Amino acid sequence: MSHPNTLLRRNGFTFKQFFVAHDRCAMKVGTDGILLGAWSPVAGVKRILDIGSGSGLLALMLAQRTGEQISIDAVELDEQAAGQAAENVAESPWAARVQVICADVVTWATGQTGRYDLIVSNPPYFAPGVACGTTEREKARYTGSLTHHALLTCAANLISEEGFFCVVLPTETGDLFLEQAREMGWHLRLRTDIAETEGRLPHRVLLALSPHQGESFTDRLVIRGADQRYSDDYTALTRPFYLFM
Repeated sequence: MSHPNTLLRRNGFTFKQFFVAHDRCAMKVGTDGILLGAWSPVAGVKRILDIGSGSGLLALMLAQRTGEQISIDAVELDEQAAGQAAENVAESPWAARVQVICADVVTWATGQTGRYDLIVSNPPYFAPGVACGTTEREKARYTGSLTHHALLTCAANLISEEGFFCVVLPTETGDLFLEQAREMGWHLRLRTDIAETEGRLPHRVLLALSPHQGESFTDRLVIRGADQRYSDDYTALTRPFYLFM
């Protein structure tokens, strides 16, 4: 879902502090990614990892939200998307601290010794089945190339003891993902259910998991009010990014 308050040009989106071209990426800039990038907790983080970076949107949003001493690694399997993410990063104000890596994160993770305080992913969520146009889009949106179990295992091997692993998923898929995560030793620390309007059931969920047990907070965010305008909560969350908000 694209956003009217971003300026569309050259097959991409202009945000307040950066531009994201996405014409060579299977998955375009959309509300899911923007919500995750604006919502993920960044207090006290030193190293950030974006798994399945696509256009580099999350890495750039998190760069905007953190200080210049924070380093961000963005791993993307698809060569075209990784190339585009690298270009987006190079044209941004944070080129010096965001690194784009073209690799299969499962293989790449086995060679890493450092840990990350924040790992984010807007992961695949459709089970392999009906074809969806292109192989690239299937890889980006179907769990065939990266199962949720593999993603959770990968994140567990890379997360710091007090770190957070944050994802955005459709609500039902998110509940299954959470169940699987708990079986693997993860703890739910933050959960925000996203509904399009007050009268509708939530259609997306933001989850922050940690290997460390602690207090767990749950809330709900409505994107639009009865007048179809963006709600105060959604506006407060996304205002640092959207041009005309």
